[in-house]
Amino acid sequence: MALVLRVAMQFVGILLSLLGWVLSIITTYLPHWKNLNLDLNDMENWTMGLWQACVIQEEVGMQCKDFESFLGLPAELRVSRVLMFLSNGLGFLGLLVSGFGLDCLRIGETQRDVKKRLLILGGILFWTAGVTALVPVSWVAHVTVQEFWDERIPEIVPRWEFGEALFIGWAPLASGRYAVAEMRTQCAYLENGTAHPSA
Repeated sequence: MALVLRVAMQFVGILLSLLGWVLSIITTYLPHWKNLNLDLNDMENWTMGLWQACVIQEEVGMQCKDFESFLGLPAELRVSRVLMFLSNGLGFLGLLVSGFGLDCLRIGETQRDVKKRLLILGGILFWTAGVTALVPVSWVAHVTVQEFWDERIPEIVPRWEFGEALFIGWAPLASGRYAVAEMRTQCAYLENGTAHPSA
């Protein structure tokens, strides 16, 4: 019974971590970090991501253009590209490392201490991946809010607002935190091989 509970909790933790990693990848490439709606033309909306800017027109559909220069981008977008790549890489490593630490995997089943350390390392990697995704998403959101309320910009000038990708980007940290909690709980289970750390 203890083993079944342990395996089930590990499975939930790894699934949530996988979900967070997928959401991080989607956030990285989705061109909806910022949205701009023009009051003068309701049928035309602009979106901006880390890689391209797009215009969505009712008759034509969505047309996107890649940014031509990395150095020409604002600082928050340049740094966001690097951090999101780092987050995706750390999440992938976390999945690999945690996968080898799962009880349901027969590899190294006699070496519980090694499996415990793999789970701890995987949890740390997931947490770090979540933070490195949270920083760029929050930074872009902060700059967007500052520019939106900037009194030096005339009121007739359209303002960028939060895009859908920012909300997707905030989700992986929650998934990563839950997975780390699961991994820490499992470490206690693995130490004494019981259904409850205190048992």
